[in-house]
Amino acid sequence: MFCKKHNLLKDSKKISLMKKEDLENLFLHQKPAKLLVKIKEGQGTKYASVLSKEVDCTYSHCVRLLQIMKNFKLIEFEKKGRINIIKLTKLGEDVAFAIENLVRVLERVNL
Repeated sequence: MFCKKHNLLKDSKKISLMKKEDLENLFLHQKPAKLLVKIKEGQGTKYASVLSKEVDCTYSHCVRLLQIMKNFKLIEFEKKGRINIIKLTKLGEDVAFAIENLVRVLERVNL
């Protein structure tokens, strides 16, 4: 089953079945792109609850996006007690850097 708003798979069991097109759809939306960039910009440790507030989305939506990013090996979770600390992988850093560059280029476009 797909989420109509984001064309993402809703069922957590099916998240691993996502295709390249789904990855493109993920980062062509504002919240997932902002989420990845916020993880990159983060000073210190990042938690899902803090990120959800910074990106202005619900905690459950944030966790779903983070799980999808983890399945694409863009982030990894480091468990410290009951808390999951979120860190970018090398691939995640590259994608976040590319998104930041795209935003800078688009800001120069005069509309």
